[in-house]
Parts: sequence; C-alpha cells; structure tokens
Amino acid sequence: MSGFVEKPEPLQVPGLVHLHTGKVRDLYRNEAGDLVMVASDRISAYDWVLPTEIPDKGRVLTRLSLWWFEQLADLAPNHVLSTELPEHAPADWAGRTLICKSLRMVPVECVARGYLTGSGLAEYQESRTVCGLALPEGLVDGSELPAPIFTPATKAEVGEHDENVSYEEVARQVGADTAARLRQTTLAVYSRARDIARDRGIVLADTKFEFGFDGDTLVLADEVLTPDSSRFWPTDQWQPGRAQPSYDKQFVRDWLTSPASGWDRRGEQPPPALPVEVVESTRAKYLEAYERLTGTSWT
Repeated sequence: MSGFVEKPEPLQVPGLVHLHTGKVRDLYRNEAGDLVMVASDRISAYDWVLPTEIPDKGRVLTRLSLWWFEQLADLAPNHVLSTELPEHAPADWAGRTLICKSLRMVPVECVARGYLTGSGLAEYQESRTVCGLALPEGLVDGSELPAPIFTPATKAEVGEHDENVSYEEVARQVGADTAARLRQTTLAVYSRARDIARDRGIVLADTKFEFGFDGDTLVLADEVLTPDSSRFWPTDQWQPGRAQPSYDKQFVRDWLTSPASGWDRRGEQPPPALPVEVVESTRAKYLEAYERLTGTSWT
C-alpha cells in the first residue's frame, strides 16, 4: 500500500477544469485548451506523498525548470507558453504555475545516467547490465560510466514504482523512429546539462525527462533537471564506492528510515509528519541547488 497520506482535494478555479493531482503537481485545462500546471510544496518518499510540505519547493522546481528550458532551447523545444497567472487563480499560485501546450505525451520516462547508483546499481550488481546494456566490470556506487546511457522506464501511477525497461521494449511500444528520437534527444540534453552543472560544482548523476509530440515535433515537457527529477551531487564530495551526499530529499529519506520516525517503510501505515529541522534542512538543499546551478540568489 502506498500513495498519498491524505490526497488533497483539488482546488476549483473558475475557468479551469481539474484534470489530475500528481505527487507534486496539479494539472488543469483552461478554456483555450492549454494545460495549467501548478507545482505544489508536496514531497514524496518511498512511494508515499508525505503529510508535511517543504516551503518554497514548488517555486524552486518551477523557476529552475524555466532556467533549464532556456539553456536547452536549441536542443529541444519545450511546452511552456506563459508564466502568467490564470484569471481567478489564487495568489499563492504565483511563481509555481506554468501555462503549457497540450501535447500528445509519450508514455515513457526517459532516463539518462552518467553515473552508477540507485536502481541502476542494483541491476548492475546482479547482471553487470542496466536496462539490458552491458557495462564493464569493477564499477561501484557513484562510478562515472564510460559514456552516458539511455535507460527508459514505464510510467507508473502515483504510489507505484516506475519499471525499468529495455530500449527494444520502448521501440516495440512507441515505434522504432520515436524510440530513436527519444534516446538521441535524452542523451543530448543530459550531456549539455551535465557539462553546465559540472562548471558549477555539481555532478549530474542521472535525470529523467518526459516528452510529447506537437504534431511531428518532439517537445520537452513537465519539469526538467530539478532536485525532484535528478540526482545532483556536490563535485567536491564525490567519492565512488559509497552513497553520495546529494541535493534532494535525502534528509527526508534518512529521517523516515531512522528510529526517530518510528515508521516501518515495509508496513502499511503511512509515514508520519516531518520534524521542523528536517523540513528546514530539505528546503535549504533545494535552494542551494537552485543558487549553485543558476548563479543567482533565491530571494
């Protein structure tokens, strides 16, 4: 059992039709047929959306995605039409709302990995492969791969695990031409972002993208290269052979699995509320990632 501790009631806004409440984002459609994407301050861990929010998180994700979309514009068009608040939208949507083109979404999580960790490490330790791609012997947690690899996954419902699949399976599902375009664009965008992050003292270990079609044009959608969708490690602390310090919700994961939380992640009870110090430390990590990457102050 997993999902939301308590799924929030969608806010009803005149002129907007609520479509979906995800782990972090609420999705609406406006009268013009465009999508209205609102990033909340919700945070998830271990397939649960937690009862405690992280202040400013939704604005960090939105502002950072917009910054990255600009850096990547020559490699892939994106879905953003406007950052203006819809009429009648609540004031607290400011800075966390994007008006986006409605796309024909490709049902694949496009994951790029430049370093070995997470589910990729677990598969490698069993078979020396990741998503069916053979890798050399001797790699450990945090090792840089010989070259970035495309390791797609099927998109799962809230509370379910995305499932890693082979490239051949993606080609079977979406067609050989689309699969090839997804792989090429994913690796090109990852490589650009990795180099930008490296110049700012951050290792971009892996990340996931979502794409959709506008006619025949492949378009980058959803969020990009945020601490929610990527593993960012401080370069000066990178040390293969161990778990790496990261700019994400590691404080949350560590507390939930500590005796202090009293929570059993293998049980059926939802996780408890986060203590203030975990919330503040997590917020600080999100802000630090934003400031280091963009070179601008959050305030």
